Amino acid sequence: MSQKSYDNKNAVYLIPTPIGNLDDISYRILETLKKVDVIFSEDTRVTNELLKYFDIKKTLISNHQYNETQNIEKAKNYLDEGKNIGIVTDRGTPIISDPGYPLTKSLIEEGYKVIALPGPTAFIPALIVSGIDPQPFYFHGFLNSKETKRKKELEDLKNIKAALIFYEAPHRIEKTLLNIREILGNRKISISREITKKYEEIYRGRLEEVIEEIKGAKGEMVIIVDGNHSENNYDNISIIEHVNLYIKEGKEKKEAMKLVAKDRNISKSDVYKEYLKEGE
Repeated sequence: MSQKSYDNKNAVYLIPTPIGNLDDISYRILETLKKVDVIFSEDTRVTNELLKYFDIKKTLISNHQYNETQNIEKAKNYLDEGKNIGIVTDRGTPIISDPGYPLTKSLIEEGYKVIALPGPTAFIPALIVSGIDPQPFYFHGFLNSKETKRKKELEDLKNIKAALIFYEAPHRIEKTLLNIREILGNRKISISREITKKYEEIYRGRLEEVIEEIKGAKGEMVIIVDGNHSENNYDNISIIEHVNLYIKEGKEKKEAMKLVAKDRNISKSDVYKEYLKEGE
């Protein structure tokens, strides 16, 4: 179903807000904030500060991961009354590793007009200043906070040739980088912290170097990891040799066989049979 963005009908506006420096706000974003009748906001305190800075007064409704689905009917009621709705998050673009998706998805499915405004998002400036080949890139966002699940996510990503983009909080950055080093190897990396703010800082180098430099750093961080550029050709080694390579890296035999199956796109049982055959 096609939908024209500009036909003078009321709409839902996805409104990006500055990620640090308030001067990054666009004229169109300011005009849209003034135009909408109500704003669904991740944290009304943060949005209030933004609106106060630009002398804008609006009705704010809290909209975060714990109450977003409950706001769907409320949003529909406003739209049915002919009002315009804005959706904002604390900083950056709604839905990109931030609230907004469940509400927006539901309103799209119901046929309401949804308009997205271009604007600030942290990973684009971090990518273009990283010094790492930016095309193609794969945006992952936040890795799982639990280490076992985080490692599993990284295992799934390790063969991707595109630059990998992650968000991370300062209290978890060191553990996350150690996990990335363990699973992906000592790749080139860039970390941007406090983007657009007074104390913006960029760390570049190999993982082992950056892990030492980043200790004690504060602020939200964007991690750019170079893609996997190795040419993995397993035709020249046997399945047994392939398994043993992983075992030498410290993997358990069962995990090594699982990884070999994934590398070669064959079943785990085939790897297991081949490995047993060698021991006969």
